[in-house]
Amino acid sequence: MTGEGVLRERLAGEGLDASAWGNGPHDHYSEHRHSFDKVLVATAGSITFHLPELGYDVLLESGDRLELPAGTLHGADVGPVGVTCLEAHLPTGSLAGEPVHIRGWGASDS
Repeated sequence: MTGEGVLRERLAGEGLDASAWGNGPHDHYSEHRHSFDKVLVATAGSITFHLPELGYDVLLESGDRLELPAGTLHGADVGPVGVTCLEAHLPTGSLAGEPVHIRGWGASDS
């Protein structure tokens, strides 16, 4: 099973149905919000999420996970080699508080 397959299985083990997406080097997402909670896992490359209302950025690299609650203002810039991510949507309110960044989630045994 590929690295992406392993990560998809880990998410499925949490009851999350993830879809894959990707972007080329240096692509840009303008600031926006979602009406749902989402979990993102980078499977290759990198992407930096900008969280202006919270005053910080999150660099998501291969194997990293980001839990993004509904309504969080965010934009993003893709890294120099592009990015591929798995993304799962959850009902609003499933994730509480601020975004959670888990470095190396794909390499952990949890």
